[in-house]
Amino acid sequence: MLTDDCSDAFLVEQCQKGDRQCFRYLYQRYQGKVRSTLYQLCGSSSLDDLVQEVFLRVWKGLPKLKQPATFSTWLYRITWNVATDRRRMLAKHHSFNLPSKTVDSIDAQDLLSCASDSPDLMLLHYQDLVQRGLAHLSFEHRTVIVLHDLEEIPQKEIAEILNIPLGTVKSRLFHARAALRKFLQSEGVNL
Repeated sequence: MLTDDCSDAFLVEQCQKGDRQCFRYLYQRYQGKVRSTLYQLCGSSSLDDLVQEVFLRVWKGLPKLKQPATFSTWLYRITWNVATDRRRMLAKHHSFNLPSKTVDSIDAQDLLSCASDSPDLMLLHYQDLVQRGLAHLSFEHRTVIVLHDLEEIPQKEIAEILNIPLGTVKSRLFHARAALRKFLQSEGVNL
């Protein structure tokens, strides 16, 4: 019987044996994190399609996953690949201007969903500032800060996800935080 405490490794092994219910569990467990990561990296445009693309790639790739215990790292790697593919596709069409909405605006639907989570207008203001600050970062810096500071993934795992040295992760995180701090201070936030 499946429960919420089933490990990722167990669920992956069951998926590899053809159990679709276990894939639903994995989807339910991770879709919020995947959606959040993609939103931070790509904006709200086509977000549903991007999430669907990630889980389609996961489903197709599960039979080849040799170490089920590394599922979350593998999933974030796929998420990053989908975000990178999206960025490249938009760059080809010369319409990539950081997240798809303008840097100075926030989508009314996003504002309403934030407002339902927290009625505090100052919190909404700071969330908007952080979003705008992230939009000013390079894709590489934004990726590291989103994975580490927002998704709380350890630096070593980020290095595996992005296939870069740990020192590069630390350097990008340092520079991303400095740039974000500078942006927030320029917007009048005292840190």
